[in-house]
Amino acid sequence: MENLLAEYLPILIFLGIALGLAIVIPIASLIIVPQKPDGEKLSAYECGFDAFEDARIKFDVRFYLVAILFIIFDLEVAFLFPWAVSLGTIGVFGFWSMVVFLGILTIGFIYEWRKGALEWE
Repeated sequence: MENLLAEYLPILIFLGIALGLAIVIPIASLIIVPQKPDGEKLSAYECGFDAFEDARIKFDVRFYLVAILFIIFDLEVAFLFPWAVSLGTIGVFGFWSMVVFLGILTIGFIYEWRKGALEWE
């Protein structure tokens, strides 16, 4: 039983240090830094100027379309990095599978370009 508890000692020490820091750092921040926010710091920030309307208005569907397209092509780049690192070990099959993947994404990009999904009116 004592052996089992000794194995958990590093975890308990780590949790103790984490809890201690989680308490000490915010308290030290409040003590050390003067809390004197001015009106400019407390004002609402939206691209450098005050908001025009209520924040609960409906967004245009094009905002969501652009966000989805960004995520798709951002993930493409996320797949390219590990592929480029392991290209020497995956061989010819890995190279051609990525070429097919990029080809499908290129066809999709051309399709959405032709459909006008990238136009902002």
